[in-house]
Amino acid sequence: MSKLWKVSGLGAVIVLVGTACGGGGSEGASGLAGTVEIDGSSTVFPVSEALSEEFQILNRDVRVTVGISGTGGGFKRFCAGETDISNASRPIKDSEVAACAEAGVGFTEIPVAWDGLSVVANPANDFAQCLTVEELGRIWGPSTTVTTWRDVRPEWPAEEIRLYGPGTDSGTFDYFTETVNGESGASRADYQASEDDNVLVQGVSGDRFALGYFGYAYYGENAERLRLVEVDGGAGCVTPSTESISGGTYAPLSRPLFMYVSHASLARPEVQAFIEFALTHAAELVVPTGYLALSEEEYGASLAAVRGAGR
Repeated sequence: MSKLWKVSGLGAVIVLVGTACGGGGSEGASGLAGTVEIDGSSTVFPVSEALSEEFQILNRDVRVTVGISGTGGGFKRFCAGETDISNASRPIKDSEVAACAEAGVGFTEIPVAWDGLSVVANPANDFAQCLTVEELGRIWGPSTTVTTWRDVRPEWPAEEIRLYGPGTDSGTFDYFTETVNGESGASRADYQASEDDNVLVQGVSGDRFALGYFGYAYYGENAERLRLVEVDGGAGCVTPSTESISGGTYAPLSRPLFMYVSHASLARPEVQAFIEFALTHAAELVVPTGYLALSEEEYGASLAAVRGAGR
């Protein structure tokens, strides 16, 4: 599988181009052709990438593009009829539902995985091992007076906290601000923002006194460059892990991830085939991306909903 990167004003887009594996045979000869366009959450990107790569091995004449313009940016394009599938790290907002309805874009919501939103520090930071939700709110709140680590706890160094986090189009931003600050979108503005989680990884990994947050999978891909900060939601300090996320003990920063598919796009065989493939194989392909798979019953319910919408 080869990957060709394109860059646009909406963010990086990866075009996944299937290539023949081995000689001869019928692998990839599905008879399907066309394009499936996906955009939205950078958090959900690893899931879509994994599903797309495997799908194209079997369907070499279908091109799948996966963009990372953020959950909000993805919904803007989706509700304008520009994309087939929108990745989202939060449920669609009422205002976005209205925009889709006004444009005549019907859709089905598909939960695809569970994520534990991760707070990360530089490995050289040996003091901030755990933060309470209240402390996170004091750091990230829109009216904060916190500028140094000592402002959080008096025994910590009087060094400036340099913050890295998702931009305002990100579903991760919406979820974090609502959970930590009590209102979606309520956040201090003086931090390094990016819709690309890899930019945030680079920022935190290069600064001893940095702090950031993003999806668990991006920590997993960069574990040697980052350190997880435990979060105390009221029941003690808990580290995000597959066990704590799936067991519900990593609270309140666990959340579902979604894909939204356009009903008009489902009328095209290549889109219908991709969604059916995704829901049939998600249980096995989600886990290597660093997220948690849903149950077979949950994927089956979504598959039935998609098949009903595609009729």
